[in-house]
Amino acid sequence: MQIGLRYVLIFVLLLFILQSCKKDWLEAKPNKSLVVPETINDYQSLLDNAGLFNASQACGLGEIGAGDFYITDANWAAVNVNQERPAYTWAKTEEFYNGEPSVDWQNAYKRVLNANVILNGIDKITPLNSEQQDWNNVKGSALFFRAFDFFNLAQEYCVVYNSGLANQDLGLPLKLEYDVNIKPKRSTLQQTYTQIINDLEKAADLLSVKPPVKTRPSKEAAYSLLARIYLTMGNYQKAGQYANLTLQVQADLLDYSKLNSSAAFPVTRFNTEVIFHSLFYLSIFNPPRMSVVPELYNEYVVGDCRKTIFFGPTGLNFKGSYNGDRNLFGGLTTGEMYLIRAEAKARAGELTGALNDLNILRKNRWSGVYIDLSSTDPNMVLGFVLKERRRELPFRGIRWSDLRRLNTDSRFAVTLTRTINGNTYTLQPNSKRYILPLDEEEVQLSGIQQNER
Repeated sequence: MQIGLRYVLIFVLLLFILQSCKKDWLEAKPNKSLVVPETINDYQSLLDNAGLFNASQACGLGEIGAGDFYITDANWAAVNVNQERPAYTWAKTEEFYNGEPSVDWQNAYKRVLNANVILNGIDKITPLNSEQQDWNNVKGSALFFRAFDFFNLAQEYCVVYNSGLANQDLGLPLKLEYDVNIKPKRSTLQQTYTQIINDLEKAADLLSVKPPVKTRPSKEAAYSLLARIYLTMGNYQKAGQYANLTLQVQADLLDYSKLNSSAAFPVTRFNTEVIFHSLFYLSIFNPPRMSVVPELYNEYVVGDCRKTIFFGPTGLNFKGSYNGDRNLFGGLTTGEMYLIRAEAKARAGELTGALNDLNILRKNRWSGVYIDLSSTDPNMVLGFVLKERRRELPFRGIRWSDLRRLNTDSRFAVTLTRTINGNTYTLQPNSKRYILPLDEEEVQLSGIQQNER
């Protein structure tokens, strides 16, 4: 896409203001004499910077703590971002950041600020009839990106959603203005989720059904993110509804038996399953450094292609990113939607439908003769679904959220343990350590309440 020198300068100036000086960006008000986007194309050009809006977008610190991998003592010592080590051992608040800014917090709120700048500007433009679709896409995209970041922040920095307590539990500071001098206090958790859902519902009304490129949001991306959010909230009827709407638009699956399992990274970027593309990466996820825990690796039986597509033959390093390289994929896919719809059906007692979705997915992951899963036991079918989520979605920025929600049900609660330098660390189900400490700079500057851990 040709954006012209003026658009490049606009973006560079905006990015400089928003990302300069670690301690000053929260206090620095954008200089309107420098940031001068004027047209719908200007704002679309800002949104098309995938390095800003499609990177570091998932729960990276949560994924570190989700227990799907281990590292040696030597590799632990080699990790070069200090907060990755305490994230790995679920450390106390005072031991967590050690003076570093919280990477997930600050990256997300920088994108939120960018989205707010765009929303503020696009609302001042009255589009011509010929520009209406482009105007809608800009506004819908900014709403989508803001909602995605608020949702991921809530998975790391807020308690698990409980409808009976959400009006009392602490949520996020809902920064909805481009003026960073406005420092909102923490909302309730219900207000946080209501804002996320409202943003996405508006985005779905504005966006086109499918995007021209998969780094752009779309109506189906908004539907699929709503499906993920409602699953996290325990609203399975709504989760299934939005997963179904997504699959009505796009239902394609990769046939894993046709992928080259000997390739360094067998799954290609922007493949047929991808609904919306984003990624995340932290140094601890360097493939030669991490090894997949045996409990996960042993979940893949003979015939399941994911064992060799996702993992290497030695060291059990993960190579199955849908980004086609070592950067981890944190976007939205049809495979996840089949699993959300299957879980919604299983929890509603629609066992035949749940099994049908599971078997459609699994057949595309299989080599050789495939035997359908079958059962008339609701608990067994739900167990099938949850085990399939574990096998299908490792290192997607989803496992942390799954652990949090499933730990509230004693049937699926998990205790995690890790050992480093002879010391054993444990994360109990429903522990307060499932909520990360808020960014220390944010707490100091705005006076918001730190999480109790």
